[in-house]
Amino acid sequence: MRFKQSHCDYSLFTSTIGSSITVVLVYVDDIVITGNNELAIKALKDFLHHRFHMKDLGILKYFLGIEIARSSKGIFLSQRKYALEILNDAGLLGAKPIDFPMVQNLKLDPDDGDILEDPSLFRRLVGRLLYLTITRPDLVYSVQKLSQFVSNPRKPHLDAAYRILAFLKSSPGKGILLSSNSSFQIEAYCDSDWGGCVTTRRSVTGYCVFLGESPISWKSKKQATVARSTAEAEYRAMASTTCELIWLKSLLHDLGVSHPQPMQLYCDNKVALHIAANPVFHERTKHIELDCHFVREKIQARLIKTSHVSSAHQIADIFTKALGKEQFHRLSGKLGIHNIHAPT
Repeated sequence: MRFKQSHCDYSLFTSTIGSSITVVLVYVDDIVITGNNELAIKALKDFLHHRFHMKDLGILKYFLGIEIARSSKGIFLSQRKYALEILNDAGLLGAKPIDFPMVQNLKLDPDDGDILEDPSLFRRLVGRLLYLTITRPDLVYSVQKLSQFVSNPRKPHLDAAYRILAFLKSSPGKGILLSSNSSFQIEAYCDSDWGGCVTTRRSVTGYCVFLGESPISWKSKKQATVARSTAEAEYRAMASTTCELIWLKSLLHDLGVSHPQPMQLYCDNKVALHIAANPVFHERTKHIELDCHFVREKIQARLIKTSHVSSAHQIADIFTKALGKEQFHRLSGKLGIHNIHAPT
């Protein structure tokens, strides 16, 4: 049917004829079809039905463990059933709920505590929590932290994982809302925790990307090299976020969405922003030359635009360290996380 395969995501196929667009997303034998022309969608279904034995499940409600709910406000994505299955498997359905997932400034060490007799328990739990972060950006940092210990887990690591489950017990139905009123302006927040890993002294990169007011991408990851300054750690975070922004813009293009204006990138480090804007390399910044060139090239091409944001309003802070209760809830609220199952 002459669909075009996306270069950004090989499982995504699009067909555009005039103002009509049809989009197909394929995962093994599960297929999602959407578009703005019902006749084109029906023609595609008929085409597939004649060649394969298929079952039409109707309007999308459940896909790969992700629950989809619709209203006039937009599309709500959650993994409530999957979260309850994790709690049930761990025997913690009756656990006492906790308000935030990780103790503030918690320092986990790979050599502290007793080695677990059955490490597969911890590995399975972390793996399932990783999949849960698809709709729960508030868990990303905590799960990323625990995933560093899957090769040789110890009791403090398992205790920290059980605390995440206790937090999950308080709100298993939380998820993200893709607002129907969102603009198509892409905005991103990036941050780093310099030397955040006490074992390797590597920094932690964190970022989140919004399409209008809807969160569409987020990440927390330990940097590959040791940063020699806060500015270097922040600049590496900017470079990682810039790569994600370029990919997202290409993906929007494949979906027929134009984004001619520069994408907004917010950072709370003025030195890193100054290096990005200033074409002169100083002696102390030569070792991050590649990242400097990469980010500056995208700024000069007007693909991105950098701006300063105060540390108090840096949303990406939730992806770089374990926060206290008040700050955690304040930032998770700004992330666009909602709970449609909460009593009104």
